[in-house]
Amino acid sequence: MQRRQFMTLLGGTAVGWPLAVRAQQTEPTRRIGMILAFNEAVEQPNVMAFRQKLKDLGWIEGSNLSVDVRFAHGDYEKMAADAGLLVNADVEIIVSQGTPGLLSVRKHTTTTPVVFVLVADPVGQGLIRSLAHPGGHATGFTNFEFSIGGKWLDIIRELDSRLTHVTTIANPGNPTARQFAEFIEATGRTNAIEVTTANVHNAPEIEAAITKCAQQANGGLIILPDSLPVVHSNLIIGLAARYRLPSVYPFGVFATQGGLISYGIDFPNLYGQAAVYVDRILRGAKPADLPVEAPNKFELIVNLKTAKTLGLTVPTPLLTAADQVIE
Repeated sequence: MQRRQFMTLLGGTAVGWPLAVRAQQTEPTRRIGMILAFNEAVEQPNVMAFRQKLKDLGWIEGSNLSVDVRFAHGDYEKMAADAGLLVNADVEIIVSQGTPGLLSVRKHTTTTPVVFVLVADPVGQGLIRSLAHPGGHATGFTNFEFSIGGKWLDIIRELDSRLTHVTTIANPGNPTARQFAEFIEATGRTNAIEVTTANVHNAPEIEAAITKCAQQANGGLIILPDSLPVVHSNLIIGLAARYRLPSVYPFGVFATQGGLISYGIDFPNLYGQAAVYVDRILRGAKPADLPVEAPNKFELIVNLKTAKTLGLTVPTPLLTAADQVIE
């Protein structure tokens, strides 16, 4: 090869290689947002699982992906405001948590794709057409079926056979609270357990409801799924311990913080599932064509230390079934 030909070839390679690199470096950054109901401490494992799954699927933050995470701290008005900010920022997809989260997004857009998690009975609420073909701009993962309320009541009865009455702690601002409460009340009637629903909006009302429950012997608590009790988890757990009330919680964070027992969805696993849907939409799938799925993993957590403090012996079947036992 003549020197001039070699230098021409080398020069072409030298120019072409940086262009290819620059093309990779200028790959468009895809922007998604998250609206989460709880605080940073509670949500951290969920966000980590979500980000890790996206990374496994080839989405690297700081390279081809940007994730804007908003924490509502149990404040539905903040959730709605954050939804507006994300929509105005032109994110491509919003991941929303709970029925209030999805409704917050829909106050601002009916076109931005949404992957929701923890939405109970989305068909019955009129949020999607069907589970198989949701239609519209939203798809995702359901919350508990309302029938799980019967399971929570069974668990608390198994923990304390003397139980005669239960108070459910409900946030009336959550559209699904009434349906969960009604199912537990109906189950209580068939088992000779008096069930009272306490609708609470803040810490003083929570304290008043639990104190009232404790005024009658052989009572217990069932905490309904919502961000409000998570925000006030220390208060609820502390009052349950003070009044020696057996209590069942819907989220594992309660049991790890000192609550007696929780039975609910494995949140990090669920957020990994949500990341898969986000990936599919980023690659061209339409939310209307992605079926709404149910969570595929539940967990039972028993806090034996708390049980001993309350003077309760946890039955062997519950301990055997537990995914985690805290001692």
